[in-house]
Order: sequence, then structure tokens, then C-alpha cells
Amino acid sequence: MTHAQTHRMTQAGNGSAEGLGYASPGGPAPGGRDAEAGVAVTTDGLPAWLDPVARAARSVQPQQLSRFLPPESGAGRQSAVLVLFGEGERGPELLLMERSGTLRSHAGQPSFPGGALDPEDGDQATTGPLRAALREAEEETGLDPRGVQLFGVLPRLYIPVSSFVVTPVLGWWRAPSPVGVVDPAETARVFTVPVADLTDPANRATAIHPSGHSGPAFLVESALVWGFTAGVIDRIVHYAGWERPWDRARQVPLDWRA
Repeated sequence: MTHAQTHRMTQAGNGSAEGLGYASPGGPAPGGRDAEAGVAVTTDGLPAWLDPVARAARSVQPQQLSRFLPPESGAGRQSAVLVLFGEGERGPELLLMERSGTLRSHAGQPSFPGGALDPEDGDQATTGPLRAALREAEEETGLDPRGVQLFGVLPRLYIPVSSFVVTPVLGWWRAPSPVGVVDPAETARVFTVPVADLTDPANRATAIHPSGHSGPAFLVESALVWGFTAGVIDRIVHYAGWERPWDRARQVPLDWRA
């Protein structure tokens, strides 16, 4: 992404009145520092191109992100993912990984680093998801969490097929560290995607599952990003004001193994 493109993206987000929820009701605290574990959420020092996302991360309601919301009964396995933005050779980028094709759940599917909360992560209603997102990213990609600045938390969402209640945690890769596959049994590859490719209409489509479910998809880095991950990316792109008109009638069929 060129400097001019980045400037246009930032300017496009300046007039957005609605955005991504900074913290959902009952979710992790929107700011401050957890003295015991050193977990902080702050927007201080973010690059200008992330301003639209940071501003957006303050007001969205859960239903603006997805129609799949956590059960009111409290059922579901609490988990978190790290939505990590960095800067690469082509400008702003997003860290993704591809799950191993041998896994029972979401095999071969590109995703954000993340997973279920462990007891040592702490309170699931406060800073537990923050710690879990960083811990899982380190375990799955080798990421050094000390180089990550957490700047927002989105409302909890739900993945019905696996019964996961997922908290997306927004991060800025302030000090990049080497990443790669840590355990081939869990991860097939780790890669970054330029934001410019995610906003390019030529790389966008609607994924159609045999069950009838449809949702946004991105064809980037020799991968088809769909499902929960694509849905979160789609909403970030939209509410940050980065979205460009794309052909929603363009369809990519999925099979029953997806």
C-alpha cells in the first residue's frame, strides 16, 4: 500500500460516526493496565493509518458485527483471537495463519491466531481474553507478545459450529518479531496479508456453503479466507471506512468439509 493509499484510508475513516466496539458490556476493560500480568489496552502512539480502526473500536454493537451472538444462557467455550495489524514491505498488513488440514475443527481454514481461554489467563470477563489472545498467538506463530500493543477489544461473537464464544482483541505490531509454524500438527503456515489486498475489489467474493449459509470471503495470498475470520475483517474494513465497492454477486462455493 502506498503512502497516498494509506492517507486516503485514514481520511475515509475520519467521518465515520459508527465503528467497532471498543469493549462489549461485561467484556474486557477498555483501558488501563492490569498490574499483576502487565496487560494494557491503549491507543497511545498508534500510527495514523490505524486511527480509523481505533476510533471505530468504541461504539459498535455486537449485532453490527455478526448475527451470531453468544447464547444468553452463558453457554459456549470462551476464547479469544488476536487481530494483529503491522507494517510490511507493502504497507499496512494483517497477520493470519492457516490451520492444519488434519484438525477436526476448521481444518485448513485461514484464521487469526487464537484459541480457548486457559485458567491461568484469568477472569474471562476482564483481562482473560487479552492474555489468551497473546498467549495463543505466541504458541501458534512464535510471536513475541512484548512487541504487541493492544489497542481495542471487540464485542464477543459466537461460532455455532464449534460453540466458541470469541473475543476479538485488536493489536498493533509495534516491534515486529519473527513468526512461523510452531507446531505443524496445528498450523500449516503463518502469513501476512496487505490491507491493500483485503480492500481490493478484485480479491473479494461471497462464500456459499452447501448448508445455504453465505458470507464475505477474501482471495489473498493463495488462500480463501472465509467464515468467522472473513466476517471480522469485512466489518473492520467497513466501519473503518476502508471498504471499496465490490461485486457481492461473485460467488465462491465451499464443500461440506468446510
